[in-house]
Amino acid sequence: MIVGLLNKRYATSTEIICTSADDGTGPTLATKTGIIYSDQANSILAEAGALVLAIKPQQFKALEPSFTALAAGKLVISILAGTPIRAIAAKFAGARNVVRAMPNTPGQIGAGITCFASLHPLSAEDKVLVDQALGAMGPVIPVEEADLDAVTALSGSGPAYVFEFIAGLRDGGIAAGLKPEVAYQLAMETVLGSAKLLLQSEQTPEFLRDQVTSPGGTTLAGLKVMNDSNFRKTLGETVLAAQKRSRELAALAG
Repeated sequence: MIVGLLNKRYATSTEIICTSADDGTGPTLATKTGIIYSDQANSILAEAGALVLAIKPQQFKALEPSFTALAAGKLVISILAGTPIRAIAAKFAGARNVVRAMPNTPGQIGAGITCFASLHPLSAEDKVLVDQALGAMGPVIPVEEADLDAVTALSGSGPAYVFEFIAGLRDGGIAAGLKPEVAYQLAMETVLGSAKLLLQSEQTPEFLRDQVTSPGGTTLAGLKVMNDSNFRKTLGETVLAAQKRSRELAALAG
């Protein structure tokens, strides 16, 4: 998020301040990005327009009232997985609004996608803050909070499923006799190129799949294996399992 904010010139390094637990993460982040680090919470929040929570769930539960009170009148943006708005709003009771967001790891290079929900409708000022903070990582989609468990399961956890798919293609290429480095490059570029083609096309994934598939051909032989093993159903069950866990985490968070 910070790298995106700086690269898109939504903020300068002197306009972003971070703090952290006494674990060295804050100073490390400041050194890496050029932003300011401070262990004095009051100096961070005094002039801040927004507070971004990017901490672990156990750290969230341990936040002292003396700290959360400093966010009175501020916009609080949380990217904590499985932590519902009601829990954030209870912890930051004086915040002017609370936003719960679910980005994904490709956001590290500006290629992510983020969905968010807010406690109250966003003011024009806060909409700009949210669009910039979250948009620094890629496209932003407003949703109902009830949808965020599904978002977490699909786009939040989805990169792991894609990485596993690429690893499977790589291993298949190796089993077919390719050198590991060749199989790896072919797998990565095939997934990347296919996604780009689909993104630029007005056709469905099924239409483009059928364009590659000839009757009695090699692609059909491979797709038969996927169909026989219920590949698509397995992916659907994968998303549902992640959604179920996200709901469980939200219940634990309160």
